[in-house]
Order: sequence, then structure tokens, then C-alpha cells
Amino acid sequence: MMDNLTVFGLFAVGAMVAFYALESRGRIYVLGFAASCLLASAYGFRSGAWPFGLVEALWAVVALARWRRLGP
Repeated sequence: MMDNLTVFGLFAVGAMVAFYALESRGRIYVLGFAASCLLASAYGFRSGAWPFGLVEALWAVVALARWRRLGP
């Protein structure tokens, strides 16, 4: 049986994969990818895997910059 933190991590990383696959369809999916990166970062820090949490936070910053660059 999975604990709540593991379920949260599975959701966060699953959302990242889904939004990454859909990024070419529109700017909103890039924003979704950034948000899911933040969720995955939170999972990494909460689970004690701080390098994972740090890398995911950086990916969120990169994705937000890409989202801004794409414009309205």
C-alpha cells in the first residue's frame, strides 16, 4: 500500500509527463508543466530527496520563463 506522500509524488510526476507531452498544443500546457514541476519539487523536499526537489524547482523556473516568452 502506498502512503499519501507517494501518491502525491506519483500524481506530480505523472502530471509533469502529461503536460510536457502536450506543451506543443499551447501556452497553457507550458504553465501546467511549470506548476507540476513545483508539485514535484515539493514532493522531493518532503520525501528527503532535496537534490530532486532543487532540480524540479529549477525546471519550474525554466518553464515559467518559456511560458512568459510565448506571450498571449
